[in-house]
Amino acid sequence: MKRDMDLARTILLRIEAEPKPDSWIEVKVDGRSSEEVSYHVKLLAEAGLIEAHDLTTRGGFDWRPSQLTWAGHEFLDAARSEGRWAKAKKFMVEKAGSITFEAMKDLLLAWMKSEVLPGGTP
Repeated sequence: MKRDMDLARTILLRIEAEPKPDSWIEVKVDGRSSEEVSYHVKLLAEAGLIEAHDLTTRGGFDWRPSQLTWAGHEFLDAARSEGRWAKAKKFMVEKAGSITFEAMKDLLLAWMKSEVLPGGTP
C-alpha cells in the first residue's frame, strides 16, 4: 500500500477534532477503506505524530488512534493552511519528484515561520 500524505493529514485533522483524547478514535474517511485508514494510522504512530493502538485480529488489520503527540500538533499547525499544504506538495513533487515526510515537515515549518516573522512573506 502506498503512503498518501493527504490521507495522513486528514487523519491528523480528524484526531485533533475529537473532544476526548483518552479513548480510541474510529476514523472514517469517505472513499477510503478501513484498511487504508488503519495503515496510515500505523504510519503516523511510527512517525511519532500520534498515539495509536494495534487492535488487529484474525478478522482484519485495525489500528486506532487515541491522540496527537506534541510532534503531531506541531506538524498539523504547519500543515493546517490549505494554501500552504497545496504549495508544499506541488513544490516537493516539482523539485524532488516525490514527497518525504521530513522534507514536507521542514518545508511547511519554514514557510509558516516566514509568514509570521518580521521580513517574511505572507
